[in-house]
Amino acid sequence: MEVNILNISGKETGTKVQLSDSIFGIEPNDHAIYLDVKQFLANQRQGTHKSKQRNEIAGSTRKLYKQKGTGGARAGSVKSPLFNGGGRVFGPQPRDYSFKLNKKLKVLARKSALSYKAQDNNIVVLEDFTFDAVKTKSYVQMVADLNATDVKTLLVLGAANNNVYLSSRNLKKTKVVTADQLNTYDVLNAGKLLLTAGALKTLEEAFAK
Repeated sequence: MEVNILNISGKETGTKVQLSDSIFGIEPNDHAIYLDVKQFLANQRQGTHKSKQRNEIAGSTRKLYKQKGTGGARAGSVKSPLFNGGGRVFGPQPRDYSFKLNKKLKVLARKSALSYKAQDNNIVVLEDFTFDAVKTKSYVQMVADLNATDVKTLLVLGAANNNVYLSSRNLKKTKVVTADQLNTYDVLNAGKLLLTAGALKTLEEAFAK
């Protein structure tokens, strides 16, 4: 798949680049995408939720009333889950939600996500650029020139660029990452994928290994 390289003003530079079919033209694997996104979201969870069981509740352990003859159900402690203020049955406990996925599966998931974006013509390749200063207005203007104001955009840089990152940080529908930080969730969550020439080269080298 051949695409034109644009500048940040949205105009063609006269140079074209070939998107590798082994990355942007494979048959997408939906199950691999599902597992990779599931792992990404699971890894975001803190897992610090906690409720007290009956053995952790502060209170007396005396028997509330005699076992028989009251006409009601027997009760041995005020900490019973049946009473207000009692412990919780099978309540949440701190845990680690993360799980392992094979590297090959994660690579397949990312290639699948990129292939979906290529199929929908939602990939824009930009020449490498930088901003002279941190200015949100500059980033907004770039997105407007690329006709991507109304959609979520994911800008993938070949290397970290503090001026570009800080210029985009205050905008809701934008996210800036480097090529080595790219993940399946962010690709699918974006309406339009903006790849710099340097990022494209980095991705091709990484997936070729």
